[in-house]
Amino acid sequence: MKWRKLGQIFDPTRHQKDWMHHYSQNPNVLELEDRLRIYFTTRPQRDEFGNCVSNTAYADFEKKEPFKLIEVAEKPVLNLGGPGDFDEFGIMPGSVINMKDRNEIWLYYVGWTRMHSVPYKWSNGLAISKDNGKTFERYAKGPIMGATFSDPYLQACPRVKRLSKDSFIMWYNSGTEWNLLEDHYESVYITRFATSSDGIHWSEENRQVIPTIVPKECQTSASFINFDNKNHIFFSYRHGLNFRNKENGYRIGYAFGENYVDWIRADEMSDLTISDAGWDAEMVCYPHVVELNGKIYMFYCGNNFGQNGFGVAVLEK
Repeated sequence: MKWRKLGQIFDPTRHQKDWMHHYSQNPNVLELEDRLRIYFTTRPQRDEFGNCVSNTAYADFEKKEPFKLIEVAEKPVLNLGGPGDFDEFGIMPGSVINMKDRNEIWLYYVGWTRMHSVPYKWSNGLAISKDNGKTFERYAKGPIMGATFSDPYLQACPRVKRLSKDSFIMWYNSGTEWNLLEDHYESVYITRFATSSDGIHWSEENRQVIPTIVPKECQTSASFINFDNKNHIFFSYRHGLNFRNKENGYRIGYAFGENYVDWIRADEMSDLTISDAGWDAEMVCYPHVVELNGKIYMFYCGNNFGQNGFGVAVLEK
């Protein structure tokens, strides 16, 4: 597969607000009748103690190349949780599902909270919109997926696909260990799979579904698509240690398979990687692959985990 990069289409530093200073991570595309609405996570400036929070917002674009920006949300789509909540310090979109039969849009998201020994805890939540995705309300106070006896550490980036009215599937990050590096801990997480009949109550496979290829590999943002009558999945991966650099930072991996859980790793079959210079010259990450107007597009983030925004590439068959 050969990808042609169309360039960066959104830079949060050009639209700064008190709640959005930099970062637009994990772009998730929702196709509306007259536009593309792309949800992402953004951050204000750090507080006086060096702590950060993350908010989920959206930017609207025209539905055809070069995806011209129309407008940016005036405020986050969902307020942060209260003291002690699983999403007190951060909300990151995982999937946005148009539930047309219910006249609702469902946002599956990662909730962040701070910890003492390790830096954070992640759990997966659900919020529902009744105004075409402009604002959301939590389905419940707590997460729909959190720690279990077989999944004890982190649950994140719920990438959900609705197969039918009563059949949902999910790929998500599962934390497997914490590693001490100098004076702090770094997490390791892989991709797992879950199923649901209502999109709310989930049964996990409790096994890794995408093979790893680098030391203590971390995987996130699995993006499924079927084209040419074949199943494809694109995802971010990086080294588990010493990864905040060009050599070991995020790249976009690829796998194919005949079902939803048994994937054959084949990164060499997809050529989207870092550029020679510019906003994605050190890192490419958080892909969301969609079909629009008969073409396959990948929306993805660049350097420093999406600090300066996201761009898009088109698949040239």
